[in-house]
Amino acid sequence: MGLIHDMTRRKSVEAMQQEAGERSGLRRVLGLWQLTAIGLGGIIGVGIFVLTGTVAATQAGPAVVLSFLLAGIASAAAALCYAEFSGLIPVSGSAYTYGYAVLGEFAGWIIGWDLLLEYALIAAVVAAGWSGYVQALLNAAGMPLPVWAQGAYGSAPGRLFDLPAVVISVAITALLAMRMQWGARFNTLIVAIKIAAAALIVIAGVAYVKPERWHPFMPFGVHGVVTGAAVVFFAVFGYDMLTTAAEESRQPQRDLPRAVLLSLGIAMVLYFAICLVLTGIVPYTSLNNPAPVAGAFSAIGMPRVMVIISLASICGITSVIFANLLAGARIWFALSRDGLLPSWFAKVHPRWHTPHRTTFLLGTVTAVASGLFPLDELAKLVNIGVLGAFIVICTAVAVLRWRQPQLPRPFRTPLVPLVPLIGVGFSCWLIWGLPSITYWRFALWLLIGLLVYFGYGRRHSHLGQAESRTQYAKFRTDDG
Repeated sequence: MGLIHDMTRRKSVEAMQQEAGERSGLRRVLGLWQLTAIGLGGIIGVGIFVLTGTVAATQAGPAVVLSFLLAGIASAAAALCYAEFSGLIPVSGSAYTYGYAVLGEFAGWIIGWDLLLEYALIAAVVAAGWSGYVQALLNAAGMPLPVWAQGAYGSAPGRLFDLPAVVISVAITALLAMRMQWGARFNTLIVAIKIAAAALIVIAGVAYVKPERWHPFMPFGVHGVVTGAAVVFFAVFGYDMLTTAAEESRQPQRDLPRAVLLSLGIAMVLYFAICLVLTGIVPYTSLNNPAPVAGAFSAIGMPRVMVIISLASICGITSVIFANLLAGARIWFALSRDGLLPSWFAKVHPRWHTPHRTTFLLGTVTAVASGLFPLDELAKLVNIGVLGAFIVICTAVAVLRWRQPQLPRPFRTPLVPLVPLIGVGFSCWLIWGLPSITYWRFALWLLIGLLVYFGYGRRHSHLGQAESRTQYAKFRTDDG
């Protein structure tokens, strides 16, 4: 069999649906609201507590709500495509699995390799951000950490190791590896806390809103709104992470599409409300600081609300780490189960029923990276990774609808191919605007991925080996 054949061989949708019905060793413990909490855990984090204020101050003014609306429309196009696939192919692996089924093994491998980097980097960067919030509270309480433990080497004089970032990475890893239901309950609790805090922002702030602060509504013009949409777009994805837990969902074909749309819908309502309240209680020009929401409530004389928001921010960031470590471990598990990475990684713990090996390894990488390396520049790789996944998903939905229109789909993306084209177009536009250094670093990661695929994955692919056995059996039968 030739190289082109190997790269384009596909796992059929029917075969994947059969796999979903078989026991994989993972335990089905997640209901609709736990899946939705994983999605909200991935979406609501730094965006709701930081980007709402900084984008208003520097790019969109009170029209930041329009920036979120525009970004939400673009993100919804991808979410609708994810919803269709999650119901059609309820198997661990998310965009990797969907790409494998529609565009072929090589395209699936590239997006899976891409997502490994994305989820590991997000977890590491967010762990470092979690450390910053915790240290701010410790400093306020008069209990600062030793200088050497305050951050990665090179981030400031005297710093050697970011101890809080490592601690939270290890703790979340252990929780995910031991029992999925424990981790899911913990995540649901902290997501509920940060949603309650977001609601508190709106309820406490609405009485202080002065509509005249919304004038001028669009001080930076239409260009500022569009530029702001490009920035806040990265605050309105994260629902893709819940689709990686398909094989741990009790009723995946029903609950996964609902959870994707619910998590994005709830997040967008909260974003819109907070944008309007925040720009209505203080001048938008005062929001350009690392903690604009807390600062706004301090400015109107509500320090208790400010403290609650700071604590909720820590909870919010914790759930983002949880969602990314969960998603990354399951992408790694799916790649290994298909033979594209060593099958040793695809073992499920006999007692915990979790992919413990990939979880511990990804958690170790995250802990080391967040503890030892300043990640400001590497974080930019996250953007190109998730946008690449969106392009694959939106393209694959349109291709599969054309190739196999008769497949029963529990959820159907409306207005195909228009909706997928919106998702692809917006993603390409955002990739075009990334700095050139991002392309070089991403190209280096892809080069490593090519070496792994052609050096190992192509030869050990379980699909390829099954085809070889079939061809050999046919040859023996013909020869006989």
